[in-house]
Amino acid sequence: MAGLKGKKILLGITGSIAAYKSASLVRLLIKAGAEVQVLMTPAATEFITPLTISTLSKNPVHADIATDASWNNHVELGLWADVLLIAPLTATTLAKMANGFCDNILTASYLSAKCPVFVAPAMDLDMWKHPSTQNNIDKIKTYGNKIIPVGHGELASGLVGAGRMAEPEDIVTHLTEFLSAKKELSGKKAIVTAGPTYEPIDPVRFIGNRSSGKMGIAIAEALAAKGAEVELILGPTHLGTTAAGVKTTRVQTAQDMYEAATKSFPKASIAVLAAAVADYRPETVANQKIKKKAGGLTIPLARTQDIAASLGKKKKKNQLIVGFALETNNELENAKGKLVKKNFDMIVLNSLQDKGAGFRHDTNKVKIISATEVKDFPLKSKKEVAEDIVKEIIFF
Repeated sequence: MAGLKGKKILLGITGSIAAYKSASLVRLLIKAGAEVQVLMTPAATEFITPLTISTLSKNPVHADIATDASWNNHVELGLWADVLLIAPLTATTLAKMANGFCDNILTASYLSAKCPVFVAPAMDLDMWKHPSTQNNIDKIKTYGNKIIPVGHGELASGLVGAGRMAEPEDIVTHLTEFLSAKKELSGKKAIVTAGPTYEPIDPVRFIGNRSSGKMGIAIAEALAAKGAEVELILGPTHLGTTAAGVKTTRVQTAQDMYEAATKSFPKASIAVLAAAVADYRPETVANQKIKKKAGGLTIPLARTQDIAASLGKKKKKNQLIVGFALETNNELENAKGKLVKKNFDMIVLNSLQDKGAGFRHDTNKVKIISATEVKDFPLKSKKEVAEDIVKEIIFF
């Protein structure tokens, strides 16, 4: 298990009968050369003792935020780890992860972690199949968490079916394969623009759009997962990322985004322009809130800087630019025209005519277009779409 040698594994154990398997799991991780620290929920300590786990891991077990009047730093634990593994994962902790509930050291560390997160669910057949459980699994997938498939067999209730925690040997294999995976973009710098821009009209109003930034954030995370050093230039959105390898630069206006992108582009090998940048801005911005008056209101607009065209003109032979086109009519024709006009290497087309695609959805349906071919992809989660785009970048 050379892939685990020297790796720092933060193992979370929750209150499931499958917690007894955690002893074997810790032993296998240590045997493979990993350094292991363990977090336990209060319920987990009723199934297996912290003393057992501490002895096997050769480290103190963290079961409370505070111990003997000292604070256990969940932020520090999250930063320490190369991987956070939660095994077993109960339905309760799954629901907390899906909705951001934080009432113990494990969930606090999860919300602070900047490393990849793996979970190995363990629950009874009907609990596993329940729509709420499956919805929560789908939800944490969109956060980038990786699900180790449940096993099939006899369960604690006596039922036979899906829901068993994966065997410790299988879990170790999953981690080893992930940590040994080739990082094709190691040493590469990338910039990703994402989200909307807000163009102020007065101190309280702006011109904007419905972009959430989900697609661009997913692309930044997918590039980082392949080893790239990524700058995410993110417009005004409540979303963000804590993924390792991604530095976020927050901007508001198209001009802000233009300045950030043109500053970083010369050092980048890859630029993915996924932001929904405003094409126009008010010519002047009122210093005070504009009061309602009789009649209409006319706001003269001026063109914003064209980020894509500017970077396309500056592109060198060792640089690759991926653009985006969100279209409502003549989709393919318009996207191909933009590919040439902006000097892109590839363009990702999505249409508002496709159900589940476009702004604010967790899914997208795209075509990836280059000068020589058009690849059509089915409706997928934005995380999966991001992985498809990064795969095309790697093999371009």
